[in-house]
Amino acid sequence: MELSEVSSILYNGVIYIAVGFVIFLIGKIVYQLFNRGFSVKDELVEKDNLAFAFAHVGYFIGLLIVIGAAIIGPSDGLVYDVIDISIYGILGIVLLNISILINDKVILRKFSIKKEIITDRNLGTGIIEGAVAIASGLIIFGAVTGETEYGWGFSILSAVVFWAAGLVAMFIISLVYQAITPYDVHDHIEKDNVAVGIGFAGVLIAVANLIRYGLYGDFEGWGYTFAEAGFELLLGIILLPVMRFITDKILLPGQKLTDEIINQEKPNIGAALIEAFAYIGGSVLITWCL
Repeated sequence: MELSEVSSILYNGVIYIAVGFVIFLIGKIVYQLFNRGFSVKDELVEKDNLAFAFAHVGYFIGLLIVIGAAIIGPSDGLVYDVIDISIYGILGIVLLNISILINDKVILRKFSIKKEIITDRNLGTGIIEGAVAIASGLIIFGAVTGETEYGWGFSILSAVVFWAAGLVAMFIISLVYQAITPYDVHDHIEKDNVAVGIGFAGVLIAVANLIRYGLYGDFEGWGYTFAEAGFELLLGIILLPVMRFITDKILLPGQKLTDEIINQEKPNIGAALIEAFAYIGGSVLITWCL
């Protein structure tokens, strides 16, 4: 590789990184605009609110995933690449913040998320809020990446449609998880059971990773993409009871997961971490094998 080529690659890389940082800063500002009821700085620095820190770091991770979706892919030249990154980066920021608002009203609809995190400093709720942001970022990643021959307008439309479908899939999975879980997830989360929050967070991220995989790639038609994503969702539905069984019988031999998480005075956070790992690890294995 000639020196001029190396210089060009480094120059373009610096530009992409700079644009990424700008988009990240915009995402941080947009988050505060979407959450005017409290000060991010006060919650993190003045009040040392750990529950909010979990939620906010989750948002940063989701935002980073969204920026990655805008950056990766074949190059069309520096100018067009910067335009692409800017358009899809801003789109991703908007969709990510809307995702959090929608999921607050849908997935954890039985209580006030803001009250639990800001007022009660509920760690379980903060962890789930962070997981929702990460999961939404993964879905947006799958919806935004890929090439289409129909131009920016159609690409944005398809990204929004697939993003919306991904949110519906997450809601379905939340219902399935509640159905296979022998306790009321919402009730225990509201009671500050951090272990329950961790397990549920693992479910959301795991299934979002499968949906991301189903949506990822060039646009080959509505039917084809929805079929791929639907197949991944079906795998996620099958994955949940299987991974919970494996956690019970293999990863936690001699102990029942439910007993460890809710039927003792101090919920076993370690057991919940293993449960969350089982879900996420299972989803990663599936995407590697398909």
